Amino acid sequence: MTISEFQHKIEEIYFARDSERGRDRTFLWFIEEVGELAKAMARPCPDGGRNLREEFADVLAWLATLASIEGISLEEAAVEKYGAGCPKCGGKPCRC
Repeated sequence: MTISEFQHKIEEIYFARDSERGRDRTFLWFIEEVGELAKAMARPCPDGGRNLREEFADVLAWLATLASIEGISLEEAAVEKYGAGCPKCGGKPCRC
């Protein structure tokens, strides 16, 4: 699945509710998910990393929702900024 496909999938599932909630309140949900990811990263993964994968997926989903609310394609933004390498030095890997 590409980034764009993922963003569209999240729009299909959640966009109506998330856009009604609005950017500011949706951003708070995103921050909460980042906090849950931080907690999952801080403890051992007795479940083989399942919870950690779920938290990464949740953060990505909320980021996609925020981008959609703002009318931003995550894939286009990523390619624009990082497609040629490091935005500062152009290196792959970064040399700065």
